[in-house]
Amino acid sequence: VLAERERVLGADHPDTLTVRNNLAVAYKSAGRFGEAIELFERVLAEYECVLGADHLDTLNTRNNLASTYKSAGRFGEAIELYEQVLAEYERVLGSDHPDTLTVRNNLAVAYDSAGRLAEAVDAWEELLPDCQRVLGADHPDTLAVRNNLAHAYDSVGRFGEAIELFERVLAEQERVLGPDHPDTLVARNNLAGAYDSAGRFGEAIELYERVLGPDHPDTLTTRHNLAFAYHSAGHFDEAIELYERVLADRVRVLGPDHPDTLTT
Repeated sequence: VLAERERVLGADHPDTLTVRNNLAVAYKSAGRFGEAIELFERVLAEYECVLGADHLDTLNTRNNLASTYKSAGRFGEAIELYEQVLAEYERVLGSDHPDTLTVRNNLAVAYDSAGRLAEAVDAWEELLPDCQRVLGADHPDTLAVRNNLAHAYDSVGRFGEAIELFERVLAEQERVLGPDHPDTLVARNNLAGAYDSAGRFGEAIELYERVLGPDHPDTLTTRHNLAFAYHSAGHFDEAIELYERVLADRVRVLGPDHPDTLTT
C-alpha cells in the first residue's frame, strides 16, 4: 500500500504519510523496533515539514516514537522525547486534556522502566488527582494510573501504601467491571503479589488461589515459598506440613519428575 500511494499520490501526500505511520505501528507491534524507529523518525520529520510541529498528527507521531524508544530499551531517548511531547501537549491542548494526561502517564512509565523510581512515584502521585478530577474516579485511565502508582510503591518498598492502593483498585474493578473481568483478575493478582512482598503470605496464597485456582503452578510456587519462609523462621512443624501438601499436589499436577516437584 505504501509503495502504491507513493507512486500515485506522492511521497508527501497526507494519505501516504498516514500509511507510512501505520506501517511503523505494525513494525512496533511485531517487535521490529529498529525498523519502527527508523520509519517513525522519517514520518515525524515529514509531518513537521508538511503539517507543522503543532499538528495533532505530528504530536501523536512524536509520542509513538518515544513509546518505541522505550520498547527498544532506549530509555534516555524515550524520556527526553516524552518530556518534549508533554510540554507541547500542555501548550497546544492544555494541561487537562485527556491526551495530555495520557502522555504524563507514559512519561511516568518510562521513568519506571529506566529505574528512576522516585521520579515515577512523584509523577504518578501528581497525575492521579488530576485524572480523578478530569476523568472521574471510575474512568479506566484513572484506574490504570492508580494501579501504576501502587506498583511503584511496591517497587520502592512502600508495601503498606501499595497494599492499600491495590485493595482500592481491586474493589473498584470488581464494582465497575465485575469480579470475573480480566482486568479485575489482574488487579487481584497484583494485590496478592503486594501481600507476598510484604510477607503476608497467608493472604497472598488465599488471593492467588482465587485468581489462579489451587492447582495452578504459580499457586503451588507461592505455597512452596511460604513453606520455605516457615523453615527460615524456625517454624519447622508448619514448614514440614506445608511442604508435604505442596509435594503431594506437585506430584499430582506436574508429575514426580518435574523440576519443581524435585525442588520441593
